[in-house]
Order: sequence, then C-alpha cells, then structure tokens
Amino acid sequence: MPTATTPFLGLQAEQTDRHRWLTGGATLALGAAILMAVFGLPPVDLHGPLHLLGIMDPFCGGTRAARYAALGNLVEAWRYNPLSIVIVYGALTAVVRAGVGLVTRRWFTLTIGWTPVRRRWVIAVALVLLVLLEVRQQLRADLLMAGTSTWP
Repeated sequence: MPTATTPFLGLQAEQTDRHRWLTGGATLALGAAILMAVFGLPPVDLHGPLHLLGIMDPFCGGTRAARYAALGNLVEAWRYNPLSIVIVYGALTAVVRAGVGLVTRRWFTLTIGWTPVRRRWVIAVALVLLVLLEVRQQLRADLLMAGTSTWP
C-alpha cells in the first residue's frame, strides 16, 4: 500500500506487456491521425446536434487538431484543441514503448503511487482542466464551426 512518502510517479521494466489494450488503442488512434494527415479529414460530419446549435464540448476541434498534430503543426493543433496534442503524442509514446518492448523483451511501465489524498487531488485538477477546456472551446465556437455542415 503506497504511503505519503511513496513517490507519485515511477518507472518499472517488466518481462511482459501488461498493457496490450493501451498499445492497441494507441495504434488505432495514431493510425487514424496519420491517415488524416495523409488523406485529409473524413468526408462525413462527425458533429452532434449541439455543435450545430453552437454549443461546443471539450472535444470539439479534436479531429482537425489530431490531423495537425500528426502533421507536426502544433500551433494549429493547439488552436483547435490542445487535448489532441496530448492524445496523438501520448499514442506515439505508447507505440514506441511497445516497439522497444518487442525488441528488448522489457516493457517499461509508468507506475503511480496512489494514496486517497493524491487521488482526490488528481480528480480535482482533471475536473478543473476539463471545465477550462470546455470554456476555451466555447470561446472558439466561431473557429470550430467554420467549415462544418449546417442543418438543411
């Protein structure tokens, strides 16, 4: 059981990959971003009805931002949705981790020393960041709605 003196983050080398689900999800996410970088945005409208009414959510702009992040244009990716930079480069890190593991037979795993207090702080900070992202995205509604389809 972790205590208050346990380091919050650690790194372990393991003999097996206990996070194959992470590698699979990261491969799909990174593959989608790369496909969008090569072929462009999907030809279908992925927006819900609230978006068409001008109500943005924290993930609005994510598709365009993921494409820009895959192209290496972090300024434009940030402009549309900063969360996509974290997702695309986090996915790249997970895929590289899997590749290193396949070659060396040692999978590096990030460990978190959770305590009840740390867990509450992380949840509180994550919620505040999510609310701030929601506000940011709503303030950029004009940008995020540009080029999207409208109701007939």
